[in-house]
Amino acid sequence: VTVCLYAGLFALLLLVLEWTRPGLLSPLRPICDLRFLNHFIQEARDAEVAMKSCREGCDLSESVSVPKTSVNFDEWEKKDATEQAQEVQSGLWLLQQALNLLRTSMTNSDLTSHIDTTVGNLQSITNVLRSLNFQEYTPPASTVGMEGTWTVSSAAELLQVHHNFLRGKVHLLLKDAQPCKQDVS
Repeated sequence: VTVCLYAGLFALLLLVLEWTRPGLLSPLRPICDLRFLNHFIQEARDAEVAMKSCREGCDLSESVSVPKTSVNFDEWEKKDATEQAQEVQSGLWLLQQALNLLRTSMTNSDLTSHIDTTVGNLQSITNVLRSLNFQEYTPPASTVGMEGTWTVSSAAELLQVHHNFLRGKVHLLLKDAQPCKQDVS
């Protein structure tokens, strides 16, 4: 819990520092500073590495659905911002469900802080999307047959998907979010 608090405070500090940085004619909205996402990506990588070294007490109790992380750039660019946001929000929701299951099934206390931080970071990213006025995501009643997903059966695979999803689709969405684009006149 303490690690989550520090990660959240760090992200907030980065946003405030970027917003108050002198020299910008029209500063980016603080929420558009991708350094917070880069921080979350690094923490996702750390959690992935820690999980790969875990030998005992770090298994999923069952297979889980996760978002596909591959990006076909031609297809991605054909989607409008709403469709892209829905895809990202759906993936974030799937990852949150899977990580919550991992949290309850894991008995390795050394990795608990990584999972708690990861869950907190996903909630922060969801809040960022909400602040950028993307349409609210409504989770499905069931993940069975959900488009754009696949199944993983290990915690290491889950954290690898999480890391790749942040580096890929989440980064693409936030980088190109309309509220974050500056007018260059």
